[in-house]
Amino acid sequence: MDVEWTIGANDGGVARIRRDLHAHPELGYLEYRTAAKAASHLTRLGYGVKVGPDVMVAIEMLGAPTAAAVETARSAALAEGAPAEWVERMPNGQTGVVAELKRGAGPVLAFRFDMDALPIQETASAAHRPNQEGYRSRHDGVMHACAHDAHTAIGLAVAERLAHPAARWQGTLKLIFQPAEEAGRGAHPMVQAGVVDDVDHFFAGHLGCSVPSGTVAAEARGFLFARRSDAIFHGVAAHAAASPQAGSNALLAGATAALGLHAISRHAGAVTHVNVGRMVAGAGRNIIADHCLLQLEVRGDSQASLAFMNRRAEEVLAGAAVMHGCTLETKLMGQNVGAPNSAEAADIVAAVAGRTDGVDTVLPWHTMDGCDDATTMIRRVQERGGSGVYFIIGSDIANVHHAIDFDIDEAALDRGVRIFAGIAETVLAPR
Repeated sequence: MDVEWTIGANDGGVARIRRDLHAHPELGYLEYRTAAKAASHLTRLGYGVKVGPDVMVAIEMLGAPTAAAVETARSAALAEGAPAEWVERMPNGQTGVVAELKRGAGPVLAFRFDMDALPIQETASAAHRPNQEGYRSRHDGVMHACAHDAHTAIGLAVAERLAHPAARWQGTLKLIFQPAEEAGRGAHPMVQAGVVDDVDHFFAGHLGCSVPSGTVAAEARGFLFARRSDAIFHGVAAHAAASPQAGSNALLAGATAALGLHAISRHAGAVTHVNVGRMVAGAGRNIIADHCLLQLEVRGDSQASLAFMNRRAEEVLAGAAVMHGCTLETKLMGQNVGAPNSAEAADIVAAVAGRTDGVDTVLPWHTMDGCDDATTMIRRVQERGGSGVYFIIGSDIANVHHAIDFDIDEAALDRGVRIFAGIAETVLAPR
């Protein structure tokens, strides 16, 4: 049975929406239920809503889904209550949503909320609160393990609060619900569609990130540059006992590459990372594997350190292919850029958080040592003369982000709503 998305003053609506989203997670570019229901909800609130090709450039979508994956996701979303009229307006995985509300002359303020889940099987442990309270993922192998369900719920609650006639602000409010944040894919096609080109002030936030409940970090620092790719080794199949010499083992090429990638030297003058997260190869135990897929990423704290890691990764991959007589194909699947925060925007976060009930501590900054796609939007806003910041809303978490038993402190949801609303009423204060 579908859950109606309503947010009342004291009826737990934000947590209810978050739990509904948690139970119905969707992977990047396939967030059809989430995006369609969000678009419908925002329209009811009086926002002008754009979706699909109006807010995403299809040819700029790295790692775009197959037509079959899109059709499967669309069908599942419709079966789980997604409004058909909105699903139909989101072809080819273009699941971005941008809602806009204007109240007279004034600056343009944008908030970004991410929507996608991760390819993780949620734990069946009885100690896991979603299992205890009935909102565990209903989709095998897909889970909200990074709080994007909470971010989307906060964004919808902020939309309702700021659409109320009593909300005091003047200017233009733009709410960006972004798909495919994981692996650095969804922001770029939205930026290329111009969704932030008119933005004067940009804010994005994240729950958790090792910041405890009751604490807010006015800015997150240390965002890394990253390049994510698929490497496909093509070999030659042969009988594993009768004629192995006639084959070229793509599995061994992939295994050699995986070990070599993780052996790339760290850089003494930079922060660098490498990871092979998935390897799929072969057809059977008695067949020399004629194909092998590696899904990998390299990261660095600057363009220069990323270039070092990427160059070494390409050399390792090419060498493994030659060693085992295979050919190599690589595909760019996602990328992230670092971005500095604007001091004036961070100051606004600190001031608003400092007067928000339930916030006991305001930190000037917190180091992330990770990536987030919002930095692509921040860079574009800053390039066009605006300001932008990424901040952290503290939340105690059951385990680290991307763990099978990840969960948040839902008390942080209301704090997040009040902080975002407070930012809007500060930046867009009536003149």
